[in-house]
Amino acid sequence: MFRFEDPIYLWLLALIPLLALVRFVTYRNQKKRLRKFGDLKLLKALMPDVSHFRPRVKFWLLLAALALLIVMLARPQMGTKISQEKRTGIETIIALDISNSMLAEDIVPSRLDRSKMMVENLVDHFTNDKIGLIVFAGDAFVQLPITSDYVSAKMFLSSIDPSMMATQGTDIATAINMAVSSFTQEEGIGKAIIVITDGEDHEGGALEAAEEAKKKGMSVYVLGVGSTQGAPIPIPGTGDYMKDNTGNTVMSALNEDMCRQVAQAGGGVYIHVENNSAAQQQLDNELDKLSKKETSTTVYSDYDEQFQAFGILALLLLILEICIFDRRNPLLKNLSLFKRGERIPHARLILFAVISLTSYFSPLTSAYAQTDRQYIRQGNKQFNAGDYPNAEVSYRKAVEKNPKNPQAVYNLGNALMAQKKDSAAIEQFQNASKLETNPLRKYQSFHNMGVICQSHKMYGEAIEAYKNALRLNPTDDETRYNLILCKHEKEKQDQNKQKQDQDKQDQKQDDKKDQQKQDQNKDKDKQDKKQEQPKPQMSKDNAEQLLNAAMQQEKQTQDRMKKAQQQPQRRNILKNW
Repeated sequence: MFRFEDPIYLWLLALIPLLALVRFVTYRNQKKRLRKFGDLKLLKALMPDVSHFRPRVKFWLLLAALALLIVMLARPQMGTKISQEKRTGIETIIALDISNSMLAEDIVPSRLDRSKMMVENLVDHFTNDKIGLIVFAGDAFVQLPITSDYVSAKMFLSSIDPSMMATQGTDIATAINMAVSSFTQEEGIGKAIIVITDGEDHEGGALEAAEEAKKKGMSVYVLGVGSTQGAPIPIPGTGDYMKDNTGNTVMSALNEDMCRQVAQAGGGVYIHVENNSAAQQQLDNELDKLSKKETSTTVYSDYDEQFQAFGILALLLLILEICIFDRRNPLLKNLSLFKRGERIPHARLILFAVISLTSYFSPLTSAYAQTDRQYIRQGNKQFNAGDYPNAEVSYRKAVEKNPKNPQAVYNLGNALMAQKKDSAAIEQFQNASKLETNPLRKYQSFHNMGVICQSHKMYGEAIEAYKNALRLNPTDDETRYNLILCKHEKEKQDQNKQKQDQDKQDQKQDDKKDQQKQDQNKDKDKQDKKQEQPKPQMSKDNAEQLLNAAMQQEKQTQDRMKKAQQQPQRRNILKNW
């Protein structure tokens, strides 16, 4: 695919017909002046060394060189955004537990941070393999569909946090079932499911899910993170620890027995993660045993600058123009490459002035255009190395040099997104979508905006961003999947909100009824006190009346207790770790 990075400079090509018109008018004026001196044939005989075609050839050579210089300023580029490569490797789906129990600090710096480091190191060791990422707690969803884009894998990994999950707990079975359906349809290739968890399976069904995955040709590896002695779960930003419903501090311990059983049922191995690299090496060795197969992989590439070819052609044309004289060379008078004609000094003067101005401003403009590209290349190297703060600085410098460079603005958004500066990242992606003219790059800006909004549970905004992305690239399965997921989550969110509102209304009605009953009892007590008379003994009728009132009140209390027990209890209230 061929394109111009700065097509606005192509408007300078309008100088070409303008200069041709000036040259034509000047030639006619000179011809009129020559007729005043006499017959043109006689004048040609008096000027035997004057060539008729040499000035024309020199003019058109200079004009062609000027056109090539203008094309250079527009920065022609050649390349394809998406290319297919053949790679030989395996497919790996990582199911990462992000429940609150993974915040325990019995593994330095914490169970979750240690797990992220392991996944990042695993990605660094991959070369021709495909990787996908699933996060789970009480529920599970695909954070990254299976891909060979390792940069995106690291970017999505950095944004993972327990606050992403609305339902807490640990449901390993759901994570394994989702991983089974996330692989490609390729046959004969090794497929591994790596479950990274502390083993507190609150839901059950993990063994059956692992056995089903093994039947489908997938190996389930379990990485147990944490200590068997247990550790408290810190509450971020408070300095306190999580407590259960009875007020006791929760001690989360690694359930190694359950982890071993799941790994054995899935045909894999169990690996205990400690504060060293032994688990990483053991996992790499196990994955190397899986069968590999050649697969087709989508690779994203940048456009390459192609101004060098135009520069060489322009330089050759200028050298050729210099070598051609206005008058015929006496030494080569027998060689008739051009016919005799008249010299046109005025057109030459104008043309040389234009070329001089172009040569003067061209280095300045080229340096200006190349400076922002250099900052972008520097930022790309820093971004790929994981140095996101310095990458942000480089991209900001590129934007300062050329605020209308959509690539610099888009890359700045990625650097901010990697640092979890989500609001600033969305602003940059919006600017990039306005500046970008390439539909594929414009779609990426909307896709990233959708990912950020989805991570913050802003499902309405995420749905709109994904819709805009699909309008530009309808064939993208990842965006379509995220759109469906956001719609599903938004429906659940709306249902939960409606349910909460209904619960509040029911609670208000119950409180109102209780208050009315209390008021009625108070009024009744007042009436009873007024009706009381100083009798030495209570009558039989009064005793039966009080007994019936007490029995009726006890029955109402039991009805309220049964109604409260029948209300569905949320899992994250009972066990939110």
